[in-house]
Amino acid sequence: MLFHWLIWLSRIHHCRGFGIQSPTDYAFVRYVVNEHWPYYAYDKLSADSWLHEKLGRLYFRLANWRQPAHMLTDEYEKWWHAGCQKTQFVHKLERVELARISVSQWDDFQSSIPQCDQQTVVVVEDIWRNWSLWQQIARDPRTGTSFDLYYCGIVFFDTKRFKHNYKINF
Repeated sequence: MLFHWLIWLSRIHHCRGFGIQSPTDYAFVRYVVNEHWPYYAYDKLSADSWLHEKLGRLYFRLANWRQPAHMLTDEYEKWWHAGCQKTQFVHKLERVELARISVSQWDDFQSSIPQCDQQTVVVVEDIWRNWSLWQQIARDPRTGTSFDLYYCGIVFFDTKRFKHNYKINF
């Protein structure tokens, strides 16, 4: 637990959107990533570990914000569905709106990047396990703005906007 506090303290200057000049990126960090108000579904949803619950709440807020029509089935399905009741879970996507992958799955995911468009948002989990691969993902010319939350990264595929990798205290 001490290690997690050290990570949090090392990122203290990146809290709640401090230093982000883009109004769109600031609003995303402030009102989606680091929203601290209790949501209506938090009491009904729980997880077995603090990190699983922290990520689950983030995924709930992402689904609530993005409102995806289709997503891949995964272990956080109840969190995604609580954030967006209309989401249907499938085994294969024709178009990626919102997805969650592990950093080790990036190479496999790259083959589906043509399915990604300007509206696509991808959460890459466990970026701290392979920091060099995360840096490669953030620099990839097919990706746009990215957010490094230490436990996961969030990648936008809107390449029309200025490319930036933000470090966020999550």
